[in-house]
Amino acid sequence: MQVHWLFLAGAILSEVFASSMLKLSEGFSKPLPTVGVAVGFIVSFYCLSLALKTLPLGTAYAIWAGVGLILTSLVSIMFFGQKADLMGIISIGLILLGVILLNTMSHMSGH
Repeated sequence: MQVHWLFLAGAILSEVFASSMLKLSEGFSKPLPTVGVAVGFIVSFYCLSLALKTLPLGTAYAIWAGVGLILTSLVSIMFFGQKADLMGIISIGLILLGVILLNTMSHMSGH
């Protein structure tokens, strides 16, 4: 595995963590989750910057945003009681399909 994919995975996971802490911070009124937001986003952008040394910006950002959206949605359902409906699931599936197609079929992916 090429190291840029590990950096991108780290960027995604730390962004999902930071977004979850943002929910728990209750408008930055709770100190510990607020620190989690700051640390999570700093780590996320740092890892993303390292991934961008070799990955094209459009590809990396599409994966970061798309996979981050899917994982954040799963966290919202599992831990924050968000309800999933058919249109939401279809919409998230289309985003995932777009990320897959971008990376397998498009010349924009840089492959």
